[in-house]
Amino acid sequence: MVANFGERVTIPTRETNASVTEMRGARILLEALVRVGVDTIFGYPGGAVLHIYDELARMANQLRHILARHEQGAVHMAEGYAKATGRVGVVLVTSGPGATNAVTGIANAFMDSTPLVVITGQVPRKMLGTDAFQEVDTIGITRPCTKYNYLVRSAAELAEIVHEAFYLANSGRPGPVVIDIPKDVTAEVASSGFRETAHPFGSRPATQAIIDHIDKALEKILKAQRPILYVGGGVIHGNGSDELIALAERLQLPVTPTLMGLGCFPSTHPLCLGMLGMHGTYWANMAISEADLIFGIGVRFDDRVTGALDKFAPHAEIIHVDIDPSSISKNVRAHLPLVGDAKTVMRQMLESLDKRAITDAARLESWWRKIAEWKRFAPLSYEDSDEVIKPQFLCQELYRLTGGDAIIATDVGQHQMWLAQYYSFNGPRQSITSGGLGAMGFGFPAALGAQLAFPDRQVIAFVGDGGFQMTAQELATAVQYRTNTKIIVMNNNFLGMVRQWQELFYQGTYSAVDMEGSPDFVKLAEAYGAVGLRATKACELGTVLEQGLSMQGVVVMDIAVAHEENVYPMIPPGAGLSEMVLR
Repeated sequence: MVANFGERVTIPTRETNASVTEMRGARILLEALVRVGVDTIFGYPGGAVLHIYDELARMANQLRHILARHEQGAVHMAEGYAKATGRVGVVLVTSGPGATNAVTGIANAFMDSTPLVVITGQVPRKMLGTDAFQEVDTIGITRPCTKYNYLVRSAAELAEIVHEAFYLANSGRPGPVVIDIPKDVTAEVASSGFRETAHPFGSRPATQAIIDHIDKALEKILKAQRPILYVGGGVIHGNGSDELIALAERLQLPVTPTLMGLGCFPSTHPLCLGMLGMHGTYWANMAISEADLIFGIGVRFDDRVTGALDKFAPHAEIIHVDIDPSSISKNVRAHLPLVGDAKTVMRQMLESLDKRAITDAARLESWWRKIAEWKRFAPLSYEDSDEVIKPQFLCQELYRLTGGDAIIATDVGQHQMWLAQYYSFNGPRQSITSGGLGAMGFGFPAALGAQLAFPDRQVIAFVGDGGFQMTAQELATAVQYRTNTKIIVMNNNFLGMVRQWQELFYQGTYSAVDMEGSPDFVKLAEAYGAVGLRATKACELGTVLEQGLSMQGVVVMDIAVAHEENVYPMIPPGAGLSEMVLR
């Protein structure tokens, strides 16, 4: 069939809730994306997606395309966009290496429950399975790290698949969905109806918990002598921060967030104990260890939080709220599961509390005194210096200058842990990090995605010298799209966390962690058309940060910090939370 691609032909239909048109698959795809609310696509073109990019040029007034410099960067940008906005991030890459380069980002999004739709090109249908040029089994490769994936067989099913994919990505526990489209499908002309179905599947994830379970949970919480609220990324995904604050204040419970939950409860709130886990605060970990009741909301009880499972919270009864039933009792048995959306379940609890009289206001006084003793015994501390820049001081200065209002994206490693310890996030969706997968190279492109979503916000990539070099080419993207993104490179000339483990657990044998061959980051920034600044002494830090954060445009700040500083406290391998090494 010959088609005039610039023209749409309306096909008569009896369906009152559908608009049916005839166009090639590439146009159907993009029209469907517009209909589900997409305005930004992060991607990198190639042969298998050329029909899509051809149509994209015709729809530039409806869909903004951000050209990354590597497919991994494109997916991390979409993750940053999704984490900052709460919307589904969208990626478009070609077949073969385009798809495989995207897998790290897809796996990262899967581990951290980030809603993405990743569209990959594929060889034409008749060439599937022939080892054609740039053919890989994208469906097979991504099946373990997606909520669902599709191999599109005809242009006529594209609109429905897009609608389903967005529903799946953002419903229940969010995550990535892959749509693999053969090139000839994007060229095929078809009649397609754009149905406005609210949810395409017969079943929907439970949002409300069973009311009897709500009442039982509250009874247990109100009777507990040493309760603690353990909260994570599920609170942020469910937009439940306001309800969490109200619930914690009503019950006067101590609150400890996970790394992924930072910001869901204000770090400066008097009820907040700071982050728990491997590099969490001593008092948060001791409180978890001595608690008689743990009330977990939107958490996974992952190994970085629990330490040795056989030593985790031996005295505690556990109430676990999660929208994903498979996450409950997966690692730690829940005595009382509450399956539902975090925001909705907390609202149910608040409504139930409105009917109760809480008279025992002094019940938790001794518990709070004990927590205060732990905090006095082992506060977060470091040995300051007038000469070398301590990384902890860098995080404190960054907080002082931003007031805790910036959106900050990090990679994984020492800088990530120090920021979690010494920077106080005021609200949700301000901390953007790679938690489950721990992907180096995530921070900078994720910051770009957040900045493109919020061009007027202060957005900072806080990265290590190792991770920055994995995606530093995205400086070209940042400059091309005239972003205002700031990059702070915590430069210790080491792969810091690996070096720390080698020092502590491998008799100080440093193996392949020396980064002395790194480029001059100031010159690198200038080569890309950005501004480069550097601080090498403690007295220079405040001036460089203040200058860099206040400038317009892309700025790279190379901050030379103490080379062999370690992150403490720390839970050694095989130890429990109460067995932290403090220094």
